[in-house]
Amino acid sequence: MIVSITGITGNMGQATLEEVVKIDKIDKFKFLVLPDDKRIKKLVKKYKKYKNKFEIIYGNIAESETCQKLVEGCDYCINLCAVIPPHSDQEPQKAIECNQIGVDRLVSAIEKMEKQPKLIHISTVALYGNRNYKHPWGQVGDPLLVSPFDIYSATKLRGEWRVLESKVKEWVVLRQTAMLHKNMLKDNMSDGLMFHTCFNAPLEWVTAHDSGVLIANILKKDIEKDLGDAFWKNVFNIGGGEQNCITGFNTLNDGFAIIGGSAKDFFKPYYNATRNFHGMWFYDSQKLNKLFDYQKQDTKEYWKEIGRIYSYYRLGKIVPKSVIGTFAIKRLFKNENSPAYWAKNNDKAKLVAYFGSEEEYNKLGNDWSTFNLLVQNRGDNGEFVDYAKLRKLKNAKLIDYGFDIDNYKNITIKDLQKLAKLHGGKLLSRKFDGDIYKPLEWETQDGEKFVASPFTVAKAGHWWNKIYQENVWDFDRLSKKDKIFAQIWLDSHSKDENNCYYFDENFNARIK
Repeated sequence: MIVSITGITGNMGQATLEEVVKIDKIDKFKFLVLPDDKRIKKLVKKYKKYKNKFEIIYGNIAESETCQKLVEGCDYCINLCAVIPPHSDQEPQKAIECNQIGVDRLVSAIEKMEKQPKLIHISTVALYGNRNYKHPWGQVGDPLLVSPFDIYSATKLRGEWRVLESKVKEWVVLRQTAMLHKNMLKDNMSDGLMFHTCFNAPLEWVTAHDSGVLIANILKKDIEKDLGDAFWKNVFNIGGGEQNCITGFNTLNDGFAIIGGSAKDFFKPYYNATRNFHGMWFYDSQKLNKLFDYQKQDTKEYWKEIGRIYSYYRLGKIVPKSVIGTFAIKRLFKNENSPAYWAKNNDKAKLVAYFGSEEEYNKLGNDWSTFNLLVQNRGDNGEFVDYAKLRKLKNAKLIDYGFDIDNYKNITIKDLQKLAKLHGGKLLSRKFDGDIYKPLEWETQDGEKFVASPFTVAKAGHWWNKIYQENVWDFDRLSKKDKIFAQIWLDSHSKDENNCYYFDENFNARIK
């Protein structure tokens, strides 16, 4: 049994390696590693007991020959690699090469094989875009409204589409939620990205450890031929379960508790975006857990572990909070990814995208008593919202898909026609034989024709628009006719907004 893995030196990759090396029936691992990635030496040294099973292929996933070499002779290919924020913001072209072009090269290599490996492709919660208290719960099938200027989510969207519409015989797409890992604090204290996390954003966390256990359990079950037909050629959400459904404010609060503080000690309301993030609570994350029993760690346990591993964080308890706030938090105001930087440099496009307008940004101020915090039972307009009740899975409010999404395998042509109409478009194909993976022809509200399977559109939630080909986020306009988009987009955007967000040729944020 041979398994190839990309992204093995990343946080999820390392957690996966720790679990999969224990599987006796795997004879060989093939790892794709960038030539300048020095982390691989530490991994080989750490797992020297298994190094005879390791074949390291140095190269780039955007190279066709490299991908062909990687998948040759393999039984499974696990695609974990991705250029993620803030690196994707700093080097957007690398995100395109890895998350989009790289996936195309990898899939193409598999398609050409007579004996194809099974493909496990890791996608992301970022595809769903911004959520707030109006629809904090969602599931596979919800519209994919990637946030403006987030090149990471745009390229991951395109990569996922390539997998779904491929000729790979057996694949699965796993949309990973926000992941807690050992390097999280270090990674998030070096860039203004931390200010993109909305205080009221619904976030479902999962640990890197549990994610690694999931991948290992998938391999174990399938090698033992203990997986049913419902797994392959499907899309699932990877989450940590209801116990790990909190908000951005909770997350910061729990993190600062290590040094004896709270989010309010170190942040002010105007520090963080109020929209245009990505994250939600997964109504369906239990589906994977029922199959693979991987949800073991909760957020409280994670922070305790971080406190044990990095004991020096506790020294923060004796340092004045004002000093930490100045030298650890406020120093990032000078970073180009920070809202404070956008305001100082009059970056209207970013301020509109993340706050609604410059005026809305300026209204936030310093006073927590006037800021509407969801954890304190206040909605965006100050209305009462029962946060404890909202967090219960049984109280989840889902959107209207126009058909019974739980019965998607038995979808009819009338269901497909209705779904297309709700999107403001049409189903052009006049015949549907019940094969949900056979491509059909569709038309968007703009009259653009595209080809996609009923599974991709109805179950996976894809609907063609400019973001699939261009770095253009046109959801203000689209949502005025698209009733599926509108159910989510208008939760955090006004019907009166008519903004089209886009990148220019140099990846500068623009608005028109």
